Amino acid sequence: MRVQLDKIASSTRNVGLHRQVVLGSEIPANPGAVLAVRVLDEKSVYNKLEDVHGRMMSVHRGDLLAGVLGERRALRGYSGEVPDHAAPGDVLHLLNLGGIIGRCTSANPDVGPPARVEVLGAVLQFPELGRRVGEPASIFPGPAPLADTLGPLPPAVFVVGTCMHAGKTAAACTLVRHLTNRGLKVGAAKVTGVALRKDTLEMQDYGALVAYTFADAGLPSTVGGEVARVARGCLNTAASHGVDVLVVVFGDGLLGDYGVMDLLKTTDIAAAGSALVLAANDPVAAWGGVNLLKDLGLAPAVVTGPATDNEAGSARIEELCQVAAVNARTAASRFADAVIEALAVGDARLRTVEPVRGARL
Repeated sequence: MRVQLDKIASSTRNVGLHRQVVLGSEIPANPGAVLAVRVLDEKSVYNKLEDVHGRMMSVHRGDLLAGVLGERRALRGYSGEVPDHAAPGDVLHLLNLGGIIGRCTSANPDVGPPARVEVLGAVLQFPELGRRVGEPASIFPGPAPLADTLGPLPPAVFVVGTCMHAGKTAAACTLVRHLTNRGLKVGAAKVTGVALRKDTLEMQDYGALVAYTFADAGLPSTVGGEVARVARGCLNTAASHGVDVLVVVFGDGLLGDYGVMDLLKTTDIAAAGSALVLAANDPVAAWGGVNLLKDLGLAPAVVTGPATDNEAGSARIEELCQVAAVNARTAASRFADAVIEALAVGDARLRTVEPVRGARL
């Protein structure tokens, strides 16, 4: 069956779809499989879809769209799973703004129930020129190959958080801007989470030369995935562009289901972090996060996020945790200086880098 798609979700980006696609009735029920679906509900909230360029599009009942089977475990969004079996006519759910599709198992009341979608079929690829029989498309493999070892890496800042919406991306973007303004070539990566281009595109807007995510390694999310091989692939690929420093965001929180703690417990990956930033929602979260990291033998150079929105939170965190607490939005230069100072301890090149003349810090 041939259909004309109304919208193509960003999660399908590795495949390079066109609006006209051919569908098959045999659907692999695997993470990364690309499906065409019809939207069954009209929603007033959580009614957007990110396209392959990063633009947000409104989604309406009746739209035909291409998305990707995957899992999600979001405290402030939807949780969902890949069904054991999928066939045309099945009803599944749109789990995130990047077009991840699955069976919703739990919803946050702030976003309401997810939009239902009717499965039309698997999007087919025709890898051999002239071949009339297609094969189900998958976003795996992607442009960032999975890796069993880390290659040579530049100094790296790891940005972790106590939860989603803790200020990780804001902190990462501030660092990217300040490092770039010091004449350094910055590579960015997001190694855990659920597929969405927004964060990496924002880091590129702030000056990152390149930005890679687990989706570039072929995973719709890092729930139950090979997180260590994926993270190594993202770091190796970003470093291959000759960058001077990496800014690496760990999506979701330390205790979430996306593999953040698994990566921080992986010896070679943990050792690749030259400086660590903890983004926290409140002082209790900051205290808990610092102690969780301490149990792993890790110590943040700076705590940031909503917990540091004013002096009451920052002062209490510094008193209880003995760690600098600096807001990345309201005290951007002081925040960046503290991280860069920690980053430069192991790299003499970074100690002497001065801001580029005319740069806005």
